[in-house]
Amino acid sequence: MNINYERQVGENIRKLRKAHSLTQELLAAKLQVSGCDITRSALAKIEVGQRHLYPDELKALKQILNVSYENILD
Repeated sequence: MNINYERQVGENIRKLRKAHSLTQELLAAKLQVSGCDITRSALAKIEVGQRHLYPDELKALKQILNVSYENILD
């Protein structure tokens, strides 16, 4: 994956998270309840483009944030 694209996806996730008034800790907890093995630290790395986003995490984010895949990926 392109590092600039990963950073943009991370920025999109951060903006969506903040728009839902969620902290990284709370979003990570919601992801864990959805079956994703993710920590707040891992979520922080995703938001700055330092860690890849796995398909199960992407699907869970879509459901938790109630957005389309395009909102996350574009």
